[in-house]
Amino acid sequence: KKGFLFLNLDIQSIYFEYLSMYNVKEFEYQTILFDIFVKKNGKEKNRLGIAVSKKAGNSVKRNYIKRLIRENYRLLENELNMGNSIIILWKKQADFNDFDYYSIKKEMTNLFKKSKLI
Repeated sequence: KKGFLFLNLDIQSIYFEYLSMYNVKEFEYQTILFDIFVKKNGKEKNRLGIAVSKKAGNSVKRNYIKRLIRENYRLLENELNMGNSIIILWKKQADFNDFDYYSIKKEMTNLFKKSKLI
């Protein structure tokens, strides 16, 4: 699958570079459900990385969360500015029962607007 960050090393390198660049441990773009990091990658396509902690639930719940995020990203992809690496971190505190497809879509749209990707 092109356009996705699969290696943990890729995700961690962008995450730690972001923290060292801004020298803070708070996330610039965050909502109730997740945080995102955006970094220019110098390519013509966006790359997406999704990280869901084991504390979010069992593998079925984690994969469901990732599927919902990927599907919403796919639908919003044409509206986004290209040339970025985007990492979405699911918050451990977010309750699995408090979200659905539409709430994730709303959160992602707001986050992408905040980060000036749309």
